[in-house]
Amino acid sequence: MINSTHLPRAFGKSARLLLALGLSMAISACARNDQFYEGPNPASVGNLTAQNLALREVAPPVNRVVVSVYRFPDLTGQYKERDLVQSLSRAVPQAGAPLLIKALQDAGHGRWFTVLDRESLQDVVQERQIVERMREQYRGESPVNPSVLGPLMHAGIIVTGGIIGYDSNLQTGGAGARFLGIGANTEWKYDIVSVSLRAVSTETGEVLASVVARKPLASIKGQGDVFRFVELDKLLEAEVGIATNEPRQIAVQQAVEKAVMGLIAEGASRGIWHFKNSEDQARFVAGYRSQLFNGDVPRDVVSPRPDTEQAANIPQTLPYRRAAAAPVRMRQNTPEPSPPNPPPPAAPNEVLG
Repeated sequence: MINSTHLPRAFGKSARLLLALGLSMAISACARNDQFYEGPNPASVGNLTAQNLALREVAPPVNRVVVSVYRFPDLTGQYKERDLVQSLSRAVPQAGAPLLIKALQDAGHGRWFTVLDRESLQDVVQERQIVERMREQYRGESPVNPSVLGPLMHAGIIVTGGIIGYDSNLQTGGAGARFLGIGANTEWKYDIVSVSLRAVSTETGEVLASVVARKPLASIKGQGDVFRFVELDKLLEAEVGIATNEPRQIAVQQAVEKAVMGLIAEGASRGIWHFKNSEDQARFVAGYRSQLFNGDVPRDVVSPRPDTEQAANIPQTLPYRRAAAAPVRMRQNTPEPSPPNPPPPAAPNEVLG
């Protein structure tokens, strides 16, 4: 154990205290070196935000809507800001499609959308080809039994969009004070990320509904310091600080979730889909419009219905009944019979006659 009274008195009372504190922290760090690989913060899946909870609590629809998600790219083209050197790291996450798929699945605790992942469609098609090839080669099926691989699901609505904006240092500020060599200051700044989400009809290509959502990001830095002479020739200098940055991935996730809620409201007001309870629908759409118009909703506001009727109600492809399906021919191990001899050529008068 370190006793600060054993240090030379020339250090002064304040300096000896700081040195003892530093040595104690160093010994504590060495003692915990064996726990470095375990980490003080375990992994978890329970990062439930208020926005995600609001999305999960959306009232249920009459029927689940089948939608496809292809891409949700970063359309900003921005890189992270660096003071001295150029950085090739993007300002926003590039995993837009997984965030959108998760948000659609979370809507109403999974009761709103059946989501088809078309971003990995090539992998699905390739895997189905492997299944067909293996059954053809090792079971002799030609064609492959249709009961093995059913038809792929398809959607009447495509949900698409992208991250359309990331504005840095939109608002900055701070405050500080110093007295007798003791000071403290706080700095903060705001960024904003914007996403666009729209529902497109598979049948006609018409944009059925479109929403833009924004999410501010806050970064706060607090710092305190001491700079004073404790004796005539002895200077005490110390500083401490902490900075908190809102994760950009969480901000983009919340913006996408808010956009999904807006898309549900827009679709309900345009007759694309309906809530199971009409009162829940009216209340949800009214709350959305209140946010959209900043509390001042015009009296004559209307949401025109799209020209594509029943866009979400495209029936799924069903295979023929087993009896009506094409017969599956199995290859035999016996050699195939040789073709019969061709007939002799016909006489010219037989050909013309």
